[in-house]
Amino acid sequence: MKRLKIWVYMEGERPMVHSGPMKNIYAIEGQFIDEMESGESPFIARHADEAHVFFLPVSVAHIVEYIYLPITSYDRDKLIRVFKDYVKVVADKYPFWNRSSGSDHFMLSCHDWAMVHINSIPVELVRAFALGRNLKFEISFHSHRAPEISQHDPELYKNLIRVICNANTSEGFLPTRDVTLPELNIPPGGFDHVHHCLPSHKRRILAFFAGGAHGYIRKILLHHWKNKDDEVQVHEYLSKDEDYRKLMGQSKFCLCPSGYEVASPRIVESIYAGCIPVIISDHYNLPFSDVLDWSQISVQIPVEKIPEIKTILKGVSNDKYLRMQKRVRRVQRHFEINRPSKPFDVLHMVLHSVWLRRLDIRL
Repeated sequence: MKRLKIWVYMEGERPMVHSGPMKNIYAIEGQFIDEMESGESPFIARHADEAHVFFLPVSVAHIVEYIYLPITSYDRDKLIRVFKDYVKVVADKYPFWNRSSGSDHFMLSCHDWAMVHINSIPVELVRAFALGRNLKFEISFHSHRAPEISQHDPELYKNLIRVICNANTSEGFLPTRDVTLPELNIPPGGFDHVHHCLPSHKRRILAFFAGGAHGYIRKILLHHWKNKDDEVQVHEYLSKDEDYRKLMGQSKFCLCPSGYEVASPRIVESIYAGCIPVIISDHYNLPFSDVLDWSQISVQIPVEKIPEIKTILKGVSNDKYLRMQKRVRRVQRHFEINRPSKPFDVLHMVLHSVWLRRLDIRL
C-alpha cells in the first residue's frame, strides 16, 4: 500500500470535474476528490509514468446539480455524454487508458446512478407481504436498472474500477473489480466523530430506526414495526425533543434498511454510536469486505424475515453481543474521515480497496 501511486487527470474544468459535494449525503464523493486534488496525499504520483492507477476526477453529483437541477427530465443521456467525453479526451491525449483498456483507471461516486422512482411499487410489495406471498419472488420483478454510465458502454462496464456507494450486485456491481464506497452524511457544520457510546448495560433499547418510507424495504419495515413495540423502536419521524444520535447511542442494535438504493448512511452512523448495525438489504456488497468480516460486527437479516427481527435479535446471547460491540468500536476508525487523510481512516481504506483490485490486474 505504501508503494501505491495515483495519477489524477488534470483535464476538465470545475465544477463538474475536480470538485464534488463536501457536505450532506454525497459528501464522501467531494471529500475524496478534494483529497486527491489537495496535493497533501502521499499517494499522488509526481509523474503519470510512475502511477499504478489513474483517477478520473469527474463528480456525478455535480453533473446532476449543475446540468439537471431543477430536474425536468430523468433522461440520463447528458450525464452519460459528459463522462464518456471526458474518457475520450484523456484516452486521446495519453496512452494509459488504451494501454489497459481502462482496467487500471477508477472513478468514484456516491450519487444514485439509477434514479428510478418506485413509490408505487412498495404498496404492492407490502400487500404481498401481508398476504404471505413469496417476498423474494415479488421483489425480483422490481429490481433497479444497472448503473447508468457503465450500462451504456460495455468497455467501461467491463474494465473500469467503479468506487460507488450503490454497490448493488444485481445491477452489475462486481466485488472483484469494483469498490464499495461507504455512505457518510456529513452535516453542514463539518465532521463529527463524537461516539455516543453508552456501556452495554445502559442501552435500554433493543433495536432502533427512524427514517422516511423510502423504498420497498423501509415500507415493509414500517408496516410491520412502526410504533408497535417498546423494544424494537421503529419511527418514521422523531419529535422535536428526541435526539436521533442519542437514541442510536442508547440502542443495542440499529436497524439499517436500504432506501431507494442499497446503501445507507445508517451503517456508518451505527458504528459511530457503538450500536451493532442490522443490515436489511438485498444484493448489497458491504464496504471493505476484503478485510472486514461483517458477520463479526453486524447482524444481516433478509427482507423476508423482517417480521422476525425481535426474535432474531433476542437470540443473540449477551456474550456474543459484547464481543460484537467490542469489535464495532475497534473498527470505528476505519469509517472516520480526516483531512488530510490518516492511515486506516475511511479515505485510506478506500484507496487500499482500489490497490487490492489493481494488484489483481494483469496488464
